[in-house]
Amino acid sequence: MSDTKKWGSEEFWGLGYEFDPQWLLTPQQRALQDKLIDLCQSDMRENAIESDKHLLFPRKNFQLLAENGFLGLLVSKEFGGMGQNHVCAAMAVETIARYGCPSTAMCYTMHLSAVAAAMLRHHGNEAILDIMRRIDKDCLVGTLSYSDPETGSHFWYPISSSAERVEDGWKVSKKASWTTSGGFADWYIVQTTSPDFGGDYSNLSCFLILGDEIEADPASWDGLGLRGNQSGPIKVDNLVIPENRLIGTVGDGASSNDEAVDPFFLLCSSSCWNGIAMAMIDITKAHTTRKKHVDVGMRVCDYPTIQDYVGEAIIDTNGSRAFAFQMAKAMDDVTNGCDWSIHEDPSVLPRADYLPWMWQVKFAAAKNVTYVSDKMLHACGGTGYKPELGIERYLRDGKAGWVMGPTNEVLRQFVGKYALLGFDSLDYWNQSVNERVLANEIKKLDKDAKKQLAEKLLAEV
Repeated sequence: MSDTKKWGSEEFWGLGYEFDPQWLLTPQQRALQDKLIDLCQSDMRENAIESDKHLLFPRKNFQLLAENGFLGLLVSKEFGGMGQNHVCAAMAVETIARYGCPSTAMCYTMHLSAVAAAMLRHHGNEAILDIMRRIDKDCLVGTLSYSDPETGSHFWYPISSSAERVEDGWKVSKKASWTTSGGFADWYIVQTTSPDFGGDYSNLSCFLILGDEIEADPASWDGLGLRGNQSGPIKVDNLVIPENRLIGTVGDGASSNDEAVDPFFLLCSSSCWNGIAMAMIDITKAHTTRKKHVDVGMRVCDYPTIQDYVGEAIIDTNGSRAFAFQMAKAMDDVTNGCDWSIHEDPSVLPRADYLPWMWQVKFAAAKNVTYVSDKMLHACGGTGYKPELGIERYLRDGKAGWVMGPTNEVLRQFVGKYALLGFDSLDYWNQSVNERVLANEIKKLDKDAKKQLAEKLLAEV
């Protein structure tokens, strides 16, 4: 491993390692980082252009990742995986987004989150273990399907789903509005209401669905950015699956979400946004140090305004990166470095305590990439507006951060409401009555209107 960042046989044209938190990585993780940069330089960056132009799922890039063992990054070594931790997951996604392909990085984020959900409840489940053992050999790309067409960014509220116990296992129905890698993934972790639902939307279950068991229309996908991630609707239509395709136990969905799905999704998606921000700074450095204004004898980088733009972008982005890596290290510390064996006791849920912090990590990264993308476009001027430089594509990719669920509007309200009114006030499943609002509205009614309301409520009861 060299202290000089390489791009093929030459020195990298963007920021060097002096602006990267290399001290957080073990020697093995630095070697993995070098391997990913090499893959980005040789193939993945070019494949990103192809995916963007043609709305092409980055299967080529996933084959490269599988050939080098990266699909099993979080799979325990006993099942043939790398057995890596949260810090390494954050590094890997950021590296792919920065040097290679943001669409691949986002699909990889969903893959790692699905692996986390599977490994959390792999104990004694041969359906899960069969996939984990073959994940790299057979290039088995996984993803999550948690969204709902009726609830938008409130993806934890699966109104358009159901599951029931049948003689041969489970009958599962699911409609999802946004599923990254939809129609292209080889296996899906799908969240539905539980078989014993009973009207309680906090009673959720997760199931393993295979790629040939879902209905999708990949041709309908056409996004502003991340155009290779194929994030479209899917459907599971009253599918009967074997009993061992239940992930964990009936009703474990909320715990699985808080302990595995959300922590990894928020960490890795934030790393994707951080990688995009760093990529645009890299491009800006390369362009502004080469571009000259002959009339005044100055390079673009010689203007103080450009130096200010780049300096602020580096500082803000490294603040966001530091926050993400700090939380990755915190989760490593409470899980013995992402040791899945601690979850043989299903009540062990140490990551869940950090969920409010992970909301903040995602908000900060998505907010930062939006700002940095605009400023790096300004720094590169008219040339940055052209697709050839690469700023334009990264800018479009980065815009997905703010609106990807949970959106930044949802997250900042979560954090503010939690701080001011307590955690229970978040009322995920819309079950708590706001007595203050109710009393305020009722007092506006006159005597006859109150009587009508009372009669209506009594009739409903």
